[in-house]
Amino acid sequence: MKGHIRQRSKGSWTIVVDIGQDPETGKRRQQWHTIRGSKRDAQRALREMLTAVEAGTYVKPSKLSLGEWLSQWLESYVSIHTTPRTRESYRYIIKTHLLPALGSIPLNQLRPQHLLNCYGRALVQGRVDGKGGLSARSVLYHHRILSEALSHAVKMGYVARNVAEVVEPPRPDRAKVSTLSRSDIDWFLDTARNTPYYVFYCTLLYTGLRRGELLALKWRNLDLDHGTLHVAESAYKLGNGEYVVKEPKTPHSRRPVALPPSLSELLKYYREQQTEAMARLGTSLTEDGFVFTRPDGKPLDPNLVSRSFGKMIKNAGLPHIRLHDLRHTHATMMLEAGVHPKVVSERLGHASIGITLDTYSHVLPGLQEAAADRFDRMISNGAEIGRGNVSKSLAKPEEIESEPCRSRTCDHLIKSQVLCQLS
Repeated sequence: MKGHIRQRSKGSWTIVVDIGQDPETGKRRQQWHTIRGSKRDAQRALREMLTAVEAGTYVKPSKLSLGEWLSQWLESYVSIHTTPRTRESYRYIIKTHLLPALGSIPLNQLRPQHLLNCYGRALVQGRVDGKGGLSARSVLYHHRILSEALSHAVKMGYVARNVAEVVEPPRPDRAKVSTLSRSDIDWFLDTARNTPYYVFYCTLLYTGLRRGELLALKWRNLDLDHGTLHVAESAYKLGNGEYVVKEPKTPHSRRPVALPPSLSELLKYYREQQTEAMARLGTSLTEDGFVFTRPDGKPLDPNLVSRSFGKMIKNAGLPHIRLHDLRHTHATMMLEAGVHPKVVSERLGHASIGITLDTYSHVLPGLQEAAADRFDRMISNGAEIGRGNVSKSLAKPEEIESEPCRSRTCDHLIKSQVLCQLS
């Protein structure tokens, strides 16, 4: 590879680099750069450019800013390859946080320090309402979006490397799982009985489903005679009010869930009540209809259900939990009851049993103690091991070696050696 330096003026240099032939015309191609500083600075820059051209990592300088690239990436990639909910989330984070903080920086001049400074400010004063900083988990989400966008910039040849890969984002603390205690559950069910969402809350508690999975549940997904439910879709509402029903993200989320007998009976009664209510409105219940709807048959508003749950918990004087914590309560109680974690993982739709164990590690200490007690009862059949010859186990090694070994294993070996000699 060839290149040379020309002085334009005092402290200003032009670097000319040969970047190979044009594949279409076969003509020689050159790239011109302007460097300010000493001749030594220009020579060092020339060496770096020639090395990049030789390695195939050279990127033609561009005036494209990070903000312009993020906007292009949203339109050209995110809008095609992600779900509406993810697309909405990415747009919000980029518009609200990344563009104001980093958008004006030229894409090929973005450095790791820019990201570190951005994350540091976000942790201190990143909230939109100006009331403090964002959580480490939120900043980590910003980092992942930015890293994904820069990864595509590398593929498109706009930059030579993804600077986000060398930046260590904040590490969020492990989220604490909140659950209802066994003593709170009866009070919770009694309180929920007086709300329009009683059956909805019971189903969440007794199955461990996600809110979106239950909102998308249709009557054809239920077999109440055999006590089974099949998760086939998930529902959510976008910021523009659009109601979206789609298949779950992973194959593990599409799953059968066995229903407790009491819940099956409750859902049968609920179906009868719903059939009568719809008949009064001049309509009929269909297998393709949603299980949980408003009186006019339209699907429930996810945010309204969650807000109503929060108000009910507060008015009942119960410990503060979210609607999603009914799922955690279901999983925790099953593990405490001795249900195998693999079964719990399948009911929850986790991709692996490791996710289940990590999420509900707070249950494991009690399970460990119960397992140790169960093993003790099984191996000793209810009897104590006993003191045995504890004094011998505490004897000096030379004293043990001097005593004849009279174990069954040793006796067997001695007899075998005698038989071998006689033969």
